[in-house]
Amino acid sequence: MTSTIDPTSSDARRIGSGNALRLREFVRSTDFTLIVLAAAGFVVLASTTGGNLFTGQTLKAVFQYLAVPILVGLAQMAVLAVGQMNLSVGVVTGFTAMVAAWLMVRVGLPAPVAVLAAVLLGGAIGLANGLLVVLTRINGFIVTLATMTVIDGLRYGVNGTGTFQNYSSGLVKLGQGSLVDVPNVFILAVLVALAVAVFFRRAVLGRQLLASGGNPLAARLSGISNDRAIVMAHVLSGLLAGVAGIVDVALSGSVNASIGDDLLLPSFAAPIIGGVALTGGVVAVLGTCLAAFIVRLIDVAQAQYSIDKSWVDLIVGAVVLGAVLVTQVRIGKKGART
Repeated sequence: MTSTIDPTSSDARRIGSGNALRLREFVRSTDFTLIVLAAAGFVVLASTTGGNLFTGQTLKAVFQYLAVPILVGLAQMAVLAVGQMNLSVGVVTGFTAMVAAWLMVRVGLPAPVAVLAAVLLGGAIGLANGLLVVLTRINGFIVTLATMTVIDGLRYGVNGTGTFQNYSSGLVKLGQGSLVDVPNVFILAVLVALAVAVFFRRAVLGRQLLASGGNPLAARLSGISNDRAIVMAHVLSGLLAGVAGIVDVALSGSVNASIGDDLLLPSFAAPIIGGVALTGGVVAVLGTCLAAFIVRLIDVAQAQYSIDKSWVDLIVGAVVLGAVLVTQVRIGKKGART
């Protein structure tokens, strides 16, 4: 026997008003704004390029090369969640890519072992960053600036300016392949994003990281170790950067020390435009992915219209600055109301 709700009852009216409220909140959210911007940007770009963006290979390339920006954006988001910054995200991505290729070409390790080792190396670098921040009490901005410089030197120390190539054909085939016309690396990035979302929403440790970033004093009084939260956030950031490095290896088919040089700005652009606060306590996985897509569309427009790359960096930098200012204004208004 099934029960129904009378549409004229108070319960039905409460449910209806609750759904309407949630809909209004979503329409006012950053995620909805980014969805509209992403859709509008895609349509405008497609229509002004004679529909080239809708062709199979072009569309596949757009999403193939969206995987790394999503992953590095999530890597930066992980440390922003606890009020930290990680300037080494780009070089860690490049370094883990170099090490993975080196392990396959020079050491002769099978691809699965090299991939696992590279991802774990990213986590180990994140662990070192986190421990340095906790033990020295120096801001993560300064610590990761220093480790970025060190790792940058190590990248060139692995193979100088040379290029690693002719490594695992199976890994490259997997990275450049697709499932039902959807690139494998993009599917991987989406799965990782879902895992990160579940971690921060459902896992105890994920909620502890957000609590620590949002209000360190209240978190400490609740029995949460702020130091552990900082360390774990950096470890997660390093692991995600390591995954981004493996995606680079699988996509390109060749690796050199320049990989990762252009990832610092995108790593901040995606989460900040996506709605993540610099002060900590907030994550926005969907917003980060959507913002990465918008930045990717800007890159496509730069290639299609032959725009000077410096103008693209200027536009992205200005948007990031604007997003930071808007967030600060919102925080100020919220503080004034309370």
